[in-house]
Amino acid sequence: MLKNDRFLRACRRQAVDRTPVWFMRQAGRYQPEYRQIREKYTLMEICEHPDVCAEVTLLPVRQLGVDAAILFSDIMTPLRGMGLKVDIVENVGPVFEEPIVREEQVSALPPFDAEEAVPYVLETIRILVRELDVPLIGFAGAPFTLASYMVEGRPTRDYRKVKTFMYSEPRVWGQLMEKLAAMVARYLVQQVEAGCQAVQVFDSWVGNLTRADYETYVRPYMYPIIEAVRATGAPVIHFGVNTGHLLASMADLRPDVMGVDWRTDLDEAWRIIGPDFAVQGNLDPVAVFAPPEVLEAKVTDVLRRAGRRPGHIFNLGHGVMPQMSVSALQRVVELVHAYEVREV
Repeated sequence: MLKNDRFLRACRRQAVDRTPVWFMRQAGRYQPEYRQIREKYTLMEICEHPDVCAEVTLLPVRQLGVDAAILFSDIMTPLRGMGLKVDIVENVGPVFEEPIVREEQVSALPPFDAEEAVPYVLETIRILVRELDVPLIGFAGAPFTLASYMVEGRPTRDYRKVKTFMYSEPRVWGQLMEKLAAMVARYLVQQVEAGCQAVQVFDSWVGNLTRADYETYVRPYMYPIIEAVRATGAPVIHFGVNTGHLLASMADLRPDVMGVDWRTDLDEAWRIIGPDFAVQGNLDPVAVFAPPEVLEAKVTDVLRRAGRRPGHIFNLGHGVMPQMSVSALQRVVELVHAYEVREV
């Protein structure tokens, strides 16, 4: 039994005593304890050691008082489990030994089963649900973002290779997206079966597409993912970066919660998305570095724009940065939790 279920209640647009808050990348290098762990393990090694991974996941819940935990992992984890050779290079990101350039490589991608490919992820979840008194969020990268890394071979600024592949090889692109969609759906469902009470689908790079391209080349492959998870009863959060122009199209997928980055005001985003969704966001991450009075004003502005409507989950408009301080994030949590008590 969870002692604190306000995050799940907000996902379902039910009444809560105060706005729930958690942070994307809430476990990481801003924490001295995490930096000590990283002296012994690489990021992927942490993911592969359930006891260590569970401890890293628990750290921000204990330190910050957030209303949900998010599984510590990486969107590359299931791809490694499928046999793809990818490393997380410091200060670079995911780097693939052999980028996807041919149809034969797509055809060779195997079916995915988490119990066989990444059993350590499911074991970590099972440990965490025994320890946590707040909900646990599982996650996966969305097919377009995964395909971007796989085709480009590493992070990119112009997405030239992946867009060219998408435009020039639409049949093979469809095969790749179908395989990734099947993997993501299966992975998320297995996370829920292992104990996650909600999941988030990160489409970090989809904001680089036009709305027309999104609706042609991406959205059709997202439907089965959202539907597969919704069938489990667990709420689904869908989040992308720089996606203000795509919000209406993404909402057409019918996730339970739409994540919004900081570039679109929360009230405007909610107007675009519509009243039938919970909304997550959307403090500019850099505001955490601002003087205390400015930070309070920025946090209050997000909460004011939410208007105490049911279904608001406070979060940053992207992830926690390594340079942030624990005390500043603690202050954000305090401000969010105090707002409803003060205002109602």
